[in-house]
Amino acid sequence: MKRIVMTGGGTAGHVTPNIALIPRLQELGYDIQYIGTENGIEHRLIEQEGIPYHTVKAGKLRRYFDMKNFTDTFRITQGFMQSLAIISKLKPNIVFSKGGFVSSPVVWAAWMNKIPVIIHESDITPGLANKIAIPFAKKICYTFPETEKFISREKGVLTGIPVRQNLFSGERRKGKKICGFSDDKPVILIMGGSLGAEVINKTIRYALKVILKGFQVCHICGKGNIDENYKGIKGYKQFEYVREELPHLFAMADIFISRAGATALYEVLALKIPNILIPLSKKASRGDQILNAQSFKKQGLSYVIMEEDLDKESVLKGIEKVYKNKNSYIDAMKANAAGNGVEQVVKVIESCIK
Repeated sequence: MKRIVMTGGGTAGHVTPNIALIPRLQELGYDIQYIGTENGIEHRLIEQEGIPYHTVKAGKLRRYFDMKNFTDTFRITQGFMQSLAIISKLKPNIVFSKGGFVSSPVVWAAWMNKIPVIIHESDITPGLANKIAIPFAKKICYTFPETEKFISREKGVLTGIPVRQNLFSGERRKGKKICGFSDDKPVILIMGGSLGAEVINKTIRYALKVILKGFQVCHICGKGNIDENYKGIKGYKQFEYVREELPHLFAMADIFISRAGATALYEVLALKIPNILIPLSKKASRGDQILNAQSFKKQGLSYVIMEEDLDKESVLKGIEKVYKNKNSYIDAMKANAAGNGVEQVVKVIESCIK
């Protein structure tokens, strides 16, 4: 039996593409093992898939001086030693890394054991964890055509992002039933990422009274972010997090409002939902979401509101414009050549094993 070790974590965007690959890899007879952190979101998501899970320590990699760099260096060393032990025991045929701070020690350990490594980069520019792991990889799968200039042509393969197949099985009727919505108004689905987005949550709620005049709103607001003051409002449904319900919520959405993480972008592209992107600002990130959003805007796939410009008026304007031009956005998404990256990534995996 072929054995693959998968790794990646920190946010759902580092995990869900791995989850999308699991059914296809199982069909091909792979024994799948996963390495992640004890308390990361990847632990809960992967165990829900019934995949054996191995925990290691992880430290954050920073580009700037911080006293935590000293303690985190120790945690990274611990994680590397633990990864070495796990890789040596499992003896996988290949390691597939989706990035995040937990992944680098796993990649290094695989390289030390002469096991081929494939890295997947979702964003236009490689994140720090992937950047330092790339020299140890045999192949780098990437998502945006613009990424080609940041990696070697010998290693790079344009694959797109694997999209979970179950997302295509949603039913609009079931989504509305879950939320208690009627058929007389279109639906806006809002998702601020796996950890939520406070600035988006606050702005939506500030504009909610006006939005609800023309729309119903399903708001996935993140753990601990449900506002009791807004419970019971007709046409507004809050969730901390959803799993089984998500395909049905996507199916009922006429507009999708989201951050601009690459995984979310390519899922909504695959589902052909007109969307508004609010990328994480450079104050809180390295700017990768801004580049992602600009690429989708340039292709006519998305309407973009910069976080610095986010307020009640900009949200209302965006909703009005996207809904009015929804067919144009849908046509652009239908014409886009990017598809589900599952088969492309699996081809790379199979070629590296052979």
